[in-house]
Amino acid sequence: MGALERLIRQLQLAHAGERAAAYAYRGHWKSSRATEERVEIRRIEEEEWAHRRRLGEMLAQLGARPARLREAIMIFIGRTLGALCWVSGWFMPMYGAGKIERRNVHEYLDAAAFARAAGHAELVDDLLTMAEVEWDHERYFRARVGGHWLLALFPLWTALPPRASLRGKLATEPGRITV
Repeated sequence: MGALERLIRQLQLAHAGERAAAYAYRGHWKSSRATEERVEIRRIEEEEWAHRRRLGEMLAQLGARPARLREAIMIFIGRTLGALCWVSGWFMPMYGAGKIERRNVHEYLDAAAFARAAGHAELVDDLLTMAEVEWDHERYFRARVGGHWLLALFPLWTALPPRASLRGKLATEPGRITV
């Protein structure tokens, strides 16, 4: 699979994933009792929708479309996770969101590397910005669960490198980027 095909596939996955995340966050903030958390998680939901819009524009620019089956699956997953927030307690949605956001940072860094390799440098900055926003989300959720007693059962994931280092990784590491 060539760089362009890998880029399109990565954008399709991210596009569908952002929908799932946004629906999950909608249930998450609505189920939260703390006003500060509701406001922050709602803001995160809005950022996920903004990412989705931009990813759709990128796909169109590349002459591609979202992957229909993946979109349908992610609607189901996102709405299910959003509904589960009402019954799973406080910790699990916070913990799960942080782990997923960590993975999203990697996905956007990979997409930026694929865009560069495919000769679409015009997409790289937006993809790196999305990685940075996902980094912010991961940091928020990591801070929220830090010190919780359930971390004895669910170990805290490895911290990401400093946010400022994300762009440097693309410049110094060809191919798949790891953080």
